Parts: sequence; structure tokens; C-alpha cells
Amino acid sequence: MSAMNATGEIQRQDAIRVEGLRKVFSGFQALKDISFHVRGGEVIALLGPSGSGKSTLLRCINHLEEIDGGRIWVNGELIGYEEHGAVLRQMSDAAVSAQRRAIGMVFQGFNLFRHMTALQNIMSGPVYVLKAPRAAAEEKARRLLAKVGLADKADSYPAQLSGGQQQRVAIARAIAMDPKVILFDEPTSALDPELSQEVVATIKTLAEEGQTMLIATHEMAIAKGCADRVLFMVSGELVEDVPAAEFFAAPRHERSRQFLAMHG
Repeated sequence: MSAMNATGEIQRQDAIRVEGLRKVFSGFQALKDISFHVRGGEVIALLGPSGSGKSTLLRCINHLEEIDGGRIWVNGELIGYEEHGAVLRQMSDAAVSAQRRAIGMVFQGFNLFRHMTALQNIMSGPVYVLKAPRAAAEEKARRLLAKVGLADKADSYPAQLSGGQQQRVAIARAIAMDPKVILFDEPTSALDPELSQEVVATIKTLAEEGQTMLIATHEMAIAKGCADRVLFMVSGELVEDVPAAEFFAAPRHERSRQFLAMHG
């Protein structure tokens, strides 16, 4: 059956659906026929050794990377391309930017605007992209700062914040756009263990509130404490897609067992 016929009903329930995804860099196959879905409200931990393709997968979902095969839907909308028969054609930059409004992205390097305060960083998307009234955007930004435990840091610049605080501001900035899904690319990898726990606690709160999240991480506290399912990748292949409890209790793949022996 065609992708649209086979999954049309399911796509309306899925927050993310990936089918047959392939990505090639200079002859190197970074993603090999990846297929999975994420239901609304699910939290998925994307695990695997360095170089397994986790970050590339996230960047493809957000169309920061063009794909070389397959399809990606977010909330039933084909991402980055328009279908013309069996042919995919790139959407315009403006159309892709509009799609990204529904897809929050939190990077390992924080990516805050250095010349803006924490409050201004969070307000920037709603004001400049969504054209929200400044007063409403500020009220929302202050609520979100309180939500991530940083109500007293509204006027602080990134250089005045710890790494954990910067990452929590980055999470609040993503939430401010009311995304349908949030993608996390190793959100704690740049942090020492104590600061990473601040970020883990914030992600747990979002999970409890039903935020749909796909989290590439080496932080087992996130995978064990927040995730409904684990996707485990090795060398560009998805080798396990199982409930999180099952993955940690009885991983099926030898490479999964080796990974847990090192990180579990």
C-alpha cells in the first residue's frame, strides 16, 4: 500500500511519523531506512553510541538536513517537501520556516542570543515570528521562566548564567512557541552531572504535562525516568524500538546490551 493510504488514519493520531528515511553524506549512508512513529504525548528516548545517526535524524525531522529517501510527517503534515505523484519537491524556505513553528528544537550548545536577556530570548520567537503583542509575550515568558525555576533570572544575560540555567532558558524558549513536538539533541552533554540534573528535572516536568518529546541523549536518568519508549540506533540503523522498561530490563540486541553496560 502507498504511504498515504496505509497510514492516513494513523498519521492524524501521530505527532511524528518517519517512514523509510535515508540520508547520505558524500557516499556515507548516515541513516538507513529508518521507520517509527511517536504518538501525541509520548516521550521517546533516542539512544545509541556516538555516530549512530541520532543528531542527523533529529535534524531531518526539523528539515535542517535534506533527506535522500523516505517521508517525515509531523502532525500529519509532510515536512520539507510537497508530493507530486511519486516525486518529492522541496518546499520554499518560507513554507519550511512555517512548519518549524510546530517543532521545538533544543540543542546541546544552548544557542541563546548572547546580546539578549533570558526574558528577551524567550520572547523573541513569539514577538518576531508569531507577531504576538509584546506585553502578552512578556507575560508568557515570565511564566515560563518560573516554570523552569528561573523567575529571578529574567534580566540576566547568557554569560551570567550557568550551563544548566542556559539550557533551561533554551527549553523555555522552545516551549514559548507552543510546539506540537520538541526535539532534544543531547540536552545535558555540555553540562557537569550536578547541572544536568536541573535540566533532567525540567524535562520530567514537561513529560508529566504530556508534552510530546523525542530526546537524543546519553543521560540514562532521562531515558529511565521520562521515556515511554526507547529507540536504539547503531551505525545509522534503528535496531530496537521497545517500551523503555523492556529496553532496560531485557535489551534484545547485543549492541544494546553493550551500550547499557557502559552507560546504564
